[in-house]
Amino acid sequence: MEQRKKISVSELASMKGRDKIAVLTAYDYCTAQIADKAGTDVLLVGDSAAMVVLGYPNTVAIGMDEMLMFCGAVARGAKRPLIVGDMPFGSYQPSISMAIENAGRFIRSGCDCVKLEGGLEIADKIKAIVDAGIPVMGHIGLKPQTAALWEGYKLQGRTAESAARLLEDAWALEKAGAFSIVLEMVASEVAEHVSKKIAIPTIGIGSGAGCDGQVLVLHDMLGIYENIKPKFVKRYSDLSKSIFEAISAYCQEVKSSRFPEEHNTFHMSPEELEKFRKRI
Repeated sequence: MEQRKKISVSELASMKGRDKIAVLTAYDYCTAQIADKAGTDVLLVGDSAAMVVLGYPNTVAIGMDEMLMFCGAVARGAKRPLIVGDMPFGSYQPSISMAIENAGRFIRSGCDCVKLEGGLEIADKIKAIVDAGIPVMGHIGLKPQTAALWEGYKLQGRTAESAARLLEDAWALEKAGAFSIVLEMVASEVAEHVSKKIAIPTIGIGSGAGCDGQVLVLHDMLGIYENIKPKFVKRYSDLSKSIFEAISAYCQEVKSSRFPEEHNTFHMSPEELEKFRKRI
């Protein structure tokens, strides 16, 4: 079998202008293996796990210990993709020292780098983490960790003023040392302009085709998570229906004694069965 080269931060950076970057979220060993085999370039262990795996109403509720558990599982399952750990709300905002310490915990869990939400306001923390030797992916536009506290989940970059702020944020993150930036729910014209104005790759989610790469939440694109159906998601499968039908069939077969069948069953030898009967 051909040995596939592990994607590094520098390799990802070199893909800008050359190859589009395919990014997916992952939270467990099995799906990480499948995404790796399918050719995904980057696996983001996203704080979206709070909603699609743990059932929280938003991403704010998830903590470091939960995120690190998911990161370890993904790191054990995927060998080629770059693995990005999403630093949860409250793990980096309080202080630079806390940001560096918690970023280090992600690396020790198996991640190759970390992702932080925010622009100018967290550039100093990104620089400090990078200076400590840990690669950082930025995240601007819609910031789910704090969006609900301010204006809700709305399209970003709809006005000239908003677009200019996004560009300033992107420049600030690039200057701070971020190796790439996620642009979430940014007007496509603005996302394309930002992508052209910075030297590092942009990863879009609901931000149009002008970005250097795209990311989707795995459970959204597979049609497993149905509580929220964002407009920007393309559903490549309807696994929720398939899983429902499979589980329904299983329940019916158990209740009607059609499962397990003979080929699902193990037997002792007739000789041992006879000895057992004599003993009882």
